[in-house]
Amino acid sequence: MIATVLLQVGGQGLQPLIMFGLIAVVFYFFMIRPQVKKQKDQKKYVEELKKGDKVVTTAGIHGRIYEVAETTFLIEVENGARIRFDKSAVSLEASKALNTPPATTK
Repeated sequence: MIATVLLQVGGQGLQPLIMFGLIAVVFYFFMIRPQVKKQKDQKKYVEELKKGDKVVTTAGIHGRIYEVAETTFLIEVENGARIRFDKSAVSLEASKALNTPPATTK
């Protein structure tokens, strides 16, 4: 089959095939691979959360984990109110923001 493709390309050379291959490699390393890594990191982060951890949900709600269930978290927010969220609603990026020191102005 590859021989047939090469014979059809014939006069044009291998340049179009090489360019297509390079585009596929670049697409993989800049689009697919980082997304898969991000998903793995998010899953690992959510699995490691425990009672008392500060979190931020994807909706922007800040709170502390009060209870951990199999697929949900009970998050305690201001004034002792408790809201149940699905584990997928916890944001990895926003939670990292909680651990960074605030910017200082001069």
